Amino acid sequence: MPADPRSEAAIGHDFDTLPDAAYVRLPVVAIIFATSPSNVWRWAQKGILPKPKRLAGRTTAWNVGELRAALKNLGI
Repeated sequence: MPADPRSEAAIGHDFDTLPDAAYVRLPVVAIIFATSPSNVWRWAQKGILPKPKRLAGRTTAWNVGELRAALKNLGI
């Protein structure tokens, strides 16, 4: 099976080049914080991570600038 072009390495690299005003979805957040999707939701509820924004209907995403601030606060 060929390597997925959206592998963890590719997603992490893309995150570094995104502007702070951009938004990313749950799989990217889970990869960046090296945790499961369910932990992302728990951490957002506890205030460890920023809460996601509802973009439309059932679509939620996290602001890149807020995630970078959370990474900095956690020392990651």
